[in-house]
Amino acid sequence: MTTQLAAEQQALLRAVWAGDNQNAMNEIANFAADKTAPTQRGLNCYRANGLALAQRALPVAYPVLAQLLGEESFAALAADFWQQQPPVRGDIAQWGAALPAFVQASEQLADVPYLADVAEVEWALHCAATAADAEVDLASLQLLAQADPATLTLVLGEPAICITSEWPVVSIVNAHRLGQPPLEEIAQRLRANAQTGARVGECAFIWRQGLRPMLREAQPGEADFIAALQRGSSLLAALQASPPLDFNQWLVPAVQTALLTGVRTLDSTGVFP
Repeated sequence: MTTQLAAEQQALLRAVWAGDNQNAMNEIANFAADKTAPTQRGLNCYRANGLALAQRALPVAYPVLAQLLGEESFAALAADFWQQQPPVRGDIAQWGAALPAFVQASEQLADVPYLADVAEVEWALHCAATAADAEVDLASLQLLAQADPATLTLVLGEPAICITSEWPVVSIVNAHRLGQPPLEEIAQRLRANAQTGARVGECAFIWRQGLRPMLREAQPGEADFIAALQRGSSLLAALQASPPLDFNQWLVPAVQTALLTGVRTLDSTGVFP
């Protein structure tokens, strides 16, 4: 790529995201033959195509948020987000990670405070859909019956993410994704929260089973248990960090749903040999 071509491409990008037409035309004036109507039409075409792409791509990652806001409001949100947080990578499917924080900071959405947490859960699900396939070693589970838990750690499938919320985000997302619990039940819970001021939150747990992103409410103590394992703690230390967790009840479903993919031994320094 020549220096001239790179400079032209950067000027075009600045023009596409310029706040007004005059600034946009100034950006490309040094590289355009003139500033005639065809040049302006071309710039408008780039802008329109980019905006249309944003409004198609963002609902793929955030289908529940799109349903909650409605088509018109979500399209406006996508347009605003496109202008303020443009993509920095060529793969448009990777664009959108900053939307939860963007929603959280939005004054227009301040009266719907659970939307940012819903968006955070949805982005985690979106990322889980493209996570690398886990290597499963079921034979290593025999170590659980043979070795001291202080010398073992559990291997989890990626991404295995816990998101704690003051709102019933798992129920909200699954009501829209799976139809359970019923939407009316969620609406009643949110109305009750608003009336009493007592929020009943949920901790969302996201992982991948085969090719499917999975979402459920974390069990008591599970978030601390998962966090300890991801820090490299031994099984014993992870259990000590999460006393509410019933490990025997947790173990079999974890294997069946590909959350637990294997067991490894730790050396004397507490790391994988």
